[in-house]
This record gives sequence, C-alpha cells and structure tokens, in this order.
Amino acid sequence: MTSYVSPQSEFTGIPIAFSDRYKSSPQFLALFDEGMAMVEQTANYLDGPGRIDGRRLKSPLTIAYATESMRLTTRLMQLASWLLVRRAVNRGEISEDQAASSKHRVVLVPIGRSTKTAGYDELPEGLKDLVEASLKLHDRISRLDRMMLNDEREPSKLPIAHTVTAQFDLLKSAFGAPR
Repeated sequence: MTSYVSPQSEFTGIPIAFSDRYKSSPQFLALFDEGMAMVEQTANYLDGPGRIDGRRLKSPLTIAYATESMRLTTRLMQLASWLLVRRAVNRGEISEDQAASSKHRVVLVPIGRSTKTAGYDELPEGLKDLVEASLKLHDRISRLDRMMLNDEREPSKLPIAHTVTAQFDLLKSAFGAPR
C-alpha cells in the first residue's frame, strides 16, 4: 500500500492512502484534462486529416490503418470511461462502492501494442503519434488504477503512532525521563 502520514494526521499517526490524496489533487485534474484532450485530438484527426491520410494508403495498409484507428479509439474510450468514473467519485456523484461495482467498474485491458502490427511503420505519422501517446497514457492510468486498487484492498501496514515520536517515547521510558 502506498501511503504516508500527512501533516494533518501527524499527531494521530493515521496513514492517508495514496488514492484518497490523489483523487482530489491537481495532478488528477491534469490527468483528466490530458485524457479528455487526447480523445478530442484523436476525434479531430480521424475526422479530418486522418480521413485524408487513410484514403491515400494502398490496400494492405488500409487494413492496418483501420485496425490501429479502432484500437486507438477503443483504448481512449476505455481511458475516458475510467477518468469519468473517478471524477464522479471525486465529486461525490457516486460512492467508491458504486465505482467498484460491475455496473461502473472500468477494467483497463491492454488493447494491443500497435508497434508490432505488420505495416505499422508505414502508417501516417499523425496516427502513429496518437497511438503512441495513447499507449503511454494507458500505461500511466493502469499503474494508477493498480495503486488505487491496492490501497482499497490492503490494510495499512504503517504503525499507528508516528515512528519518531514512538522512538523518543521508548528512549524516555528507558532512561526514566519524565514525560
């Protein structure tokens, strides 16, 4: 479990789970904005320059282009769904239990590593850039999802008392110093 003792809980020694802290942080909001911007950027590319790029390809590459664009949009819809569920939890629109239910739980499944597809290197740069950026975003959000799941499943392994304070208390009691 990734946790730390926050300044607010310093005196109680109650650990704060990473997921509790992260979900309302500016970093989450930046990740949310990045994910939604990538969805919009991809839609703009596929409906505009990407459509033109796709028409210019020779027959065998059109299948690779269609495959990669479907993988890309599927991956991004999965990520957008995860981000929207997490934002709904952050805003109090749904509970953590509801987010974890089968109705809302978004299982992040790897949608193929496109760079291994035959003809990938010959696809338009615009598509490849979006694919590679989406894979990086998928990896980041998948790591974050695993960290959040671990926070929910594992009880804290941190001691209840602040460790430095506990050590001072032990030293004081060993040497008979009044408290």
